[in-house]
Amino acid sequence: MSRSAARITAIGSYVPEKRLTNLDLEQLVETNDEWILQRTGIRERRIAGEHEFTSDISTKAVQDLAERYGKSFDDVDLIIACTMTPDFKTPSVAAMVQAKLNIPNAGTIDLNAACAGFSYGLQMANGLITSGLHKKILVIGAETFSKILDYTDRSTCILFGDGGGAVLVEHDADNPSFIESHMGTNGALANNLYCTDLAGEMFGEDLAARNVVWQNGREVYKWAVNTVPKGVNALMDKAGVAPSDVDWFVPHSANLRIIESICTRSGLSLDNTIYSLEYYGNTSAGSIPLSLAEGVKDGRIKAGDQLLLYGFGGGLTHAGMLVKWSI
Repeated sequence: MSRSAARITAIGSYVPEKRLTNLDLEQLVETNDEWILQRTGIRERRIAGEHEFTSDISTKAVQDLAERYGKSFDDVDLIIACTMTPDFKTPSVAAMVQAKLNIPNAGTIDLNAACAGFSYGLQMANGLITSGLHKKILVIGAETFSKILDYTDRSTCILFGDGGGAVLVEHDADNPSFIESHMGTNGALANNLYCTDLAGEMFGEDLAARNVVWQNGREVYKWAVNTVPKGVNALMDKAGVAPSDVDWFVPHSANLRIIESICTRSGLSLDNTIYSLEYYGNTSAGSIPLSLAEGVKDGRIKAGDQLLLYGFGGGLTHAGMLVKWSI
């Protein structure tokens, strides 16, 4: 990757108030707290209100960022909202955020790379700023997955939650955040994790579920634990760093068993891994910014730390980056 001229200068987050615990799920499907905790590491997840949508979560995450860092958005020139659960097909979530926060001079775009969305959004922001096309970009990762779940399907409803986070990326050629990146896709496996829209078939075959998230958990697990460690190692090789040089690994918070396997196979330390799944569940594109925000709030992540971020999920697609934290 060519030398970056972009720096992450602020971060914020938001999760809905309503909690859905494992004990609550025992009343909905055939499961129990011990079974969920052992297989996923999740204790509870947050659920958006009936009239609370992804643009609301995104707006509140950006407001949190502004309050924590005293940032103004008058000169933000682009908003990238990473999500697969938009309020509408159009307008975009990013356009709704622009309206709700009255940001006067910003372009807006939504990006859908499912659980890898935030990593892709950061990569796009870095490229646009480093190229000189933009100076100040809001990158948001947020979801309301509860609105596309089948709460009779225990293979999915126990996993996902709602929430999100946002970062501000600004031009700074002297102290850039972005060191190296890596990405890839195996679209041939897309039918293992999907949520339908206009089409009801894929690769010539009818799909089992309509308008709700469906996944073949076994196949997604196999893909993740084989693909992501290779991607992590490719990223470190390109950057010329060893696992011991990484201060914090911040993966997509899919499932603790997946994260444990990725750490074992890539040589990264689980003790130096930050995830948000225990109390928020799998929040798709929201999981990495939520993890980052939690790590900053509790003092684990400090200025100067080297972080390895890695998103992976529906597509099946994955993207990671090595960043120097400088807030």
